[in-house]
Amino acid sequence: MSEDGAQPIATPKRPIVLVVDDSPLVHRLLKARLRDEPVDLRHATSGSEALEFIYSNDVATVLLDLGMPGMDGFEVLRDLGEKEATTHIPILVLSGQQESQDKVMAFGLGAMDYITKPFDLAELRARMRSALRIHRLVRMLSERAQLEGLTGLWNRSHLDERLEQLVSSADRSDRPFSVALFDLDHFKSINDNYGHPAGDAALQGAAELIASAVRTADIACRYGGEEFAVLMPETPPDKAQALCDRIRESIGARDWPSHPDRKITVSIGVCGSEGSAGLPPQQWLAHADAALYRAKEGGRNRVVVTKVGKDGPKLAAAS
Repeated sequence: MSEDGAQPIATPKRPIVLVVDDSPLVHRLLKARLRDEPVDLRHATSGSEALEFIYSNDVATVLLDLGMPGMDGFEVLRDLGEKEATTHIPILVLSGQQESQDKVMAFGLGAMDYITKPFDLAELRARMRSALRIHRLVRMLSERAQLEGLTGLWNRSHLDERLEQLVSSADRSDRPFSVALFDLDHFKSINDNYGHPAGDAALQGAAELIASAVRTADIACRYGGEEFAVLMPETPPDKAQALCDRIRESIGARDWPSHPDRKITVSIGVCGSEGSAGLPPQQWLAHADAALYRAKEGGRNRVVVTKVGKDGPKLAAAS
């Protein structure tokens, strides 16, 4: 933060371009010649190393050699093409193999482009930029398809996809993770007494307050009906509870133009862990849903937390 208290302007993340080649000379050459490109250039010297990096990072484009010992480029293409999470990544093959059958096989396995060695660096730059543009456009279209129309939050499909990724990451790294489910109290009476436009306004207003409270790394979704969900990586249960309490208070304090005499409250169930819990993704939602049920049964307008770990779930204090 600057001396006047203003937040610094965040520097946009550069897209990751992964070079996969067993030749140190190729890595040195591309590192030198692409240093002025606005990309984060990373390096792998084998197919297995490349796959490990790609499955753990948000890779925008891959520059892939075919003729590597062990797992070759064809196997890398096949592996990436079989998984939904990576099938969209543009892959530019850089190969000394010029036979037509190699090109046909590479394209058949999902390669976007094929450049033979020795390659012209100006041409490589142009093709890499084109691949990055395609990746950016595909990402934008994918994200728009996963936004829920009324609230602008992520939809249930995106929630399920990201939950699986984040649970796997938390277990692998033994890091904290929490999931929260929100339910607007007595929502049906808003629709019944003030009309569906008032109900829509309530959903939009609650979504706005949730989205403004969570961090950039958190995933806020419309779970269905009057329910919302927030996935919180690197967040232990006590911090998740504190965040949810702030959201609960902000929703309860808001004035609603369509019904100024009627406040809206929210009940919240949290499932959180200090480290690896060893639970399947849907079990996190089940525990959060059970905590939400207890919040409703306990009088609504409260947060109930279940802590999970290797020794099973434990009910924490409500707030």
